[in-house]
Amino acid sequence: MTSHHRWTRTAESDLIEIEEYPAMTTFAEPAATVPASTVPAAAPASAAPADLLARLRAAVAAHPARPAVHAADGSLDFAALDRRTAALAAALRARGVRRGDKVGVHLARTLDLPVALLAVWRAGAAYVPLDPAYPAERISFMAADAGLAAVVSAEVAPPVPAGVPVLRPDAASEAAEADADADADADADDFVPDPLDSAYVIYTSGSTGRPKGVEVPHGAVADLAAGLEQAGAYRPEPSVVAWNASVSFDASVQQWIRICRGDTLVVVDDARRADPARLAALLAEHAVTDLDLTPSHWQLLREQLTGAAVPRLFMGGEPVPERTWRELADGGLDAFNLYGPTECTVDAITARITGPGPHLGEPLAGVRVHLLDERLRPVTGAGEVGELYLAGPGLAHGYAGQPGLTAGRFVADPFTTAPGARMYRTGDQARRSAEGLLEYVGRVDRQVKLRGFRIELGEVEHALAALDGVTAAAVTVHEPAPGDTRLAAYVTGTATPAELLAELRRTLPAHLVPATVTVLEAMPLTPNGKVDHRALPVPAAEAAPETVGGGVAEQVSEVWRTVLGVPEVLPEDDFLSLGGHSLAALRVVHLLRRKLNVELQLRHLLDAADLAAFTEAVQRAAAAGPAAARPALTARRPAVR
Repeated sequence: MTSHHRWTRTAESDLIEIEEYPAMTTFAEPAATVPASTVPAAAPASAAPADLLARLRAAVAAHPARPAVHAADGSLDFAALDRRTAALAAALRARGVRRGDKVGVHLARTLDLPVALLAVWRAGAAYVPLDPAYPAERISFMAADAGLAAVVSAEVAPPVPAGVPVLRPDAASEAAEADADADADADADDFVPDPLDSAYVIYTSGSTGRPKGVEVPHGAVADLAAGLEQAGAYRPEPSVVAWNASVSFDASVQQWIRICRGDTLVVVDDARRADPARLAALLAEHAVTDLDLTPSHWQLLREQLTGAAVPRLFMGGEPVPERTWRELADGGLDAFNLYGPTECTVDAITARITGPGPHLGEPLAGVRVHLLDERLRPVTGAGEVGELYLAGPGLAHGYAGQPGLTAGRFVADPFTTAPGARMYRTGDQARRSAEGLLEYVGRVDRQVKLRGFRIELGEVEHALAALDGVTAAAVTVHEPAPGDTRLAAYVTGTATPAELLAELRRTLPAHLVPATVTVLEAMPLTPNGKVDHRALPVPAAEAAPETVGGGVAEQVSEVWRTVLGVPEVLPEDDFLSLGGHSLAALRVVHLLRRKLNVELQLRHLLDAADLAAFTEAVQRAAAAGPAAARPALTARRPAVR
């Protein structure tokens, strides 16, 4: 069993852990409320935002029969959700989980997932997401690094350290459902977290080759909900919210906590999330009003929503491209751009996607934004580039178990007299336009965003360099076509690309595996002896020239070679096995539509077992005649101004 820690700040602005639980004053700045509505209010303007568990209890009391969760395996109303979370919380406490502990949640996207997250909170612990899709080695590392007190998993033996108790998510809930009138566990019902109690630890890519856990307190999560309410991003009335992001991705927090307001949560399972047609059908089936997604995911989904009512869109995880901003703004769609690092509790700055081109927007209530130069002096001139620093109640505690790394990124805030105040160095560069709009420019380091995932290129390089037959490794980002960004790896040594990719797929999550590996005789170097990333060649396999003409089969093969960056494809080749992903699949479909003027859908490629099967689907589409014109996108409701 792990010790029970709380966090506090010293005068030097460092975070230290203490064992006792003394009374503590609220650290958050006041946040105003949304207008009176059927959603339980966050808090009066003179107080800190209400704890989310308190808001959940209010929602249960006010509307016990309202749908709380829809998932592929069923639905729960708020009364049933309350019973199941209370029962699982009681089971966790019975296994020794106490306030300040960390509990792993190793579950797929089913009803069990939100139940487990809320149960961990009601037991007084912080949840640590362990995505079952991750390699076992990575899950084991995160579980050991976090020092878990227990794990909730549907598997009998999940890949966690020996001795960590494993609870099934339904063991306690089945007993609770058998006696719906039974009183819930009193300790769990009465638990009220302090704002400094940890709510979750989410692991992100680390430049040292090891993922790092960002530990976020309850007060910061409550501030996030209240800030988005005050900004108008969350409607006053109850909404139907699609939970689209992986629980291991910090954007999931902003989505799933909506249930604590009394909103209905629609859990998007992996199969429907990967299939734009099925996802669009799910949104229509449950009349989803709010959808959070990356701009990359929007490009996959948008054609399925043409002619249909589009939910309010929350875009984050990567910069919104100019063409996407213009499409949404000019079409009058109700959409928000959300910006914020994991270390600042998901979202810190927001803007409606309207008016001028892409920009970050204005800070949420309580967030302080500083644009500084390398000497921490304010950058004030229009067009001048500085680094973004964020301060306020939304800051994370830091990196769990890594005080040195925490001190390097969470630095003393010289712009306030509040004792122990800190600000987070984001590593993002920005500038103010002539109109005063805050615009994203790029990064000061080698961190990148790829399809919504934050990736430290150094982590992938470390993984490659550790493999047999590799003497040196470098990783960069390559964009063979607009919007099709991918990782490209370069190595020296005796190993083959196929061997290296197979080993990386065994040890790394899919978003960290490069699309290509190029073997070089030697790495290009700068004058000071470092790898010259700008001098790395275009991946050799992607330089294949485009052929012109030919039959349907030859044109389909040529498009596969171009998009996948491979010199040769065979009829029995599978698109995903060759390194294809959803965005690459979209590019294949668009290229063939333009070449052949056929009515082709993304599902034709995703459902095909191999190149031969997909070619047959394209030939059938070509025989059916030219593609029809596509209707315009339609907003679900007029945008709130």
